[in-house]
Amino acid sequence: MPAPSEASMKEIHELIAVDTTSRDSNLALIENVVKKLDAYGISSQLIHNEEGTKANLLATIPAADGSVQGGIVLSGHTDVVPVDGQNWSSDPFDAQVRGDKLYGRGTCDMKGYLGVILAKLDQLTSAELAEPIHLALSYDEEVGCVGAVSLVQKIVDDGLAPRGAFVGEPSSMRAIRGHKSMNVFRAEFNGVAAHSSLPSEGVNAISYALRFANFVEEVSAELRNNGPRDESFIEPTTTMNVNKFDAGIAVNTIPSEAVVYFEYRSLAVVDRDALTARFREKAAELEAEMRAQNPACSVSVQQQAGAPGLDTAPGEEVVALAAACGAIATDEKVTYGTEAGLFSAAGIPTVVCGPGDIAQAHAPDEFIELEQIVACENFIDSLIAQLSS
Repeated sequence: MPAPSEASMKEIHELIAVDTTSRDSNLALIENVVKKLDAYGISSQLIHNEEGTKANLLATIPAADGSVQGGIVLSGHTDVVPVDGQNWSSDPFDAQVRGDKLYGRGTCDMKGYLGVILAKLDQLTSAELAEPIHLALSYDEEVGCVGAVSLVQKIVDDGLAPRGAFVGEPSSMRAIRGHKSMNVFRAEFNGVAAHSSLPSEGVNAISYALRFANFVEEVSAELRNNGPRDESFIEPTTTMNVNKFDAGIAVNTIPSEAVVYFEYRSLAVVDRDALTARFREKAAELEAEMRAQNPACSVSVQQQAGAPGLDTAPGEEVVALAAACGAIATDEKVTYGTEAGLFSAAGIPTVVCGPGDIAQAHAPDEFIELEQIVACENFIDSLIAQLSS
């Protein structure tokens, strides 16, 4: 089996050594990438979050004629999930080769992919490209595709108009054309506290929060039993879950606060706005009942994260390009969400294709098989050849 290049392994090791857990800043990693791009004469733009603690990076390698419009986006996120409470066999931020695998946080999701791209900067910049290649690195994908919103908007605002994008999430180098949307909500119920022996003097926030949670389960069952289906998914329907519930301070106190956390992942044919509106309407209905008992009560539903699904048509040019570069063709759609839906929603046909198996992502002793790194190297080499004049 061919081994990954020393250049790729070096870049991946350096990326993993920088802890970019989503709760922390990614600026150290981004600044390192900027220096590498500068060394090859590639200018880059940073799009910071409001606090200035994190940044997306957008850079364009122009075509041989200097044009920067059109071309292909290579996109990936820089953040990783926490290692807290996980039992690792080695330091998660010091990548280790054991056998035919490279272990470390982010090896699979998705610093292996980013490392290969950085290792190919020499080839990317020396090629006689007929069209540009855009590099798009985001922050906070793992907490809801937060950073990519402004990153994609910047691509649109700058008029780059790429004809396609590859998002390098771990897909075992399969060309994935579809996944569901991702939508995360926090529903807060504010009642009135009272001693448990005098329930009429209070308004029980848990009681109303439980009714709301039950409504979420009812809608879930409705969509599961009677909603649209897509057999390309392991779970062929829109899925929905109540995943966290915070409430109460003591068994002898009528609770004044309760918070329900829920999420849904919808098929592309489902109207997300209309579905979300159903939960807001139910919350308003429950709030009215609570306020009838005490006007101090309130209910709010806040969307904490959200990204559209992906449903790229098989006839799109970017699908054929992926195949020409060695991606494995498939009609399978994946259960996890990615930033690809944001590119697609902006009119940029997108395919998810990257090294590694999603089964290893987020797990203790996360790893990527070395042959997957080689496959990714071959993919980028083929892409450069396909886009060269």
